[in-house]
Amino acid sequence: MAGWGRAFLSPAALLVVAQLVWAPDPYGEECRSKTYPPSGPTFKGNVPTYVINLDLPPSKRWDNLMHDKKTELKTVVQNIKDIANTFFPSGKVVDIVDNKIARLTTTLPYPFNEELQGIANSSGIPLGEIVIFNIFYEIFTVCTSIVAEDKTGKLYHARNLDFGLFLGWDVKNNSWTLTRELKPLVVNLDFQRNNKTVFRSTNFAGYIGMVSGVKPDLFTLTMNERFSLDGGYVGIFEWFLGRRDGMWMGFLTRTVLENATSYQDAKDRLAKTRLLAPAYFILGGKNSGEGCVITRSRTATLDIWDLDIKKGTWYVLETNYDRWKPPLILDNRRTPAMKCLNQTTPENISLPAIYDVLSTKPVLNKLTVCTTLMEVYNGHTETYLRECPDPCSPW
Repeated sequence: MAGWGRAFLSPAALLVVAQLVWAPDPYGEECRSKTYPPSGPTFKGNVPTYVINLDLPPSKRWDNLMHDKKTELKTVVQNIKDIANTFFPSGKVVDIVDNKIARLTTTLPYPFNEELQGIANSSGIPLGEIVIFNIFYEIFTVCTSIVAEDKTGKLYHARNLDFGLFLGWDVKNNSWTLTRELKPLVVNLDFQRNNKTVFRSTNFAGYIGMVSGVKPDLFTLTMNERFSLDGGYVGIFEWFLGRRDGMWMGFLTRTVLENATSYQDAKDRLAKTRLLAPAYFILGGKNSGEGCVITRSRTATLDIWDLDIKKGTWYVLETNYDRWKPPLILDNRRTPAMKCLNQTTPENISLPAIYDVLSTKPVLNKLTVCTTLMEVYNGHTETYLRECPDPCSPW
């Protein structure tokens, strides 16, 4: 019986928990306004644009980008290796990455396997480390995505890309080390075939999947990680062991952006393809009512939340938690984002207004790398590097 007492919290601990649950968010603030065009302390800079020529052999498509960004990519990869060596100081993990995981590249589907090899060749970074850099986005992305429709039926799609959770806290600068080092790698990409745009995306240089993209005049797409016990680690482990009937999330979004011919076609592909990791796919179209959040396990679609103007659903919003469950107490970006959207109303929604929402703490936080704004019409996209001045939530 004496041991049972350890399972219960002391009165003092219960008081702390109660304060966390009911106290106002110490990092929260009133909804921001007039933050667009971006400027001031939350704006870190603009993002360069590169053309990815799909007519080139896969191994050559990323050469120009790697020529410019290989130094920054080496810095991030070294940071990831340092983190691994902190937990496994023998160096065996890095040795496994450089040797065994490199050999697994041959099991990846074409053209992704050849693109990864090409990036390794042009950057001088070992192939296994390039593969791990790409795997990280299957399991460490924490984001906020919004699709909204204004009173005229025009659609807007935007997201904060938050990355680097638990991957090294810099005490001196009060920031996540990897988040800071990733900002120089953010690029806008224009994927072209026959000198014509097929789709556009916002990416990290060296990552060949897609987390944000627009197929001009057809649809917009973002991907958010879904926290689940049956998570990306499980699917990746199965892949290593030889079960390869699931698709990498970033490869699926890339394939959809490249090949889907309509909003409905994209929606079907995202809902039905078996995955390596659970995910949220946030999809916007070109017509009124074409917007949804697709909640996925690795094997099935659990929920599709559609825009429904007649029922008052003029926006859909996704962070990293199922919409029918409360978000984690210490990571509630959903409530402040919804509050700001509701205050905005369909009459006043626009890309600048959504930028205001995504600039409001804690929606903007220490993990936020960049904000991307998209309109399906003509494939319009804008991306801005972000900073969250103190006081600011670590996530």
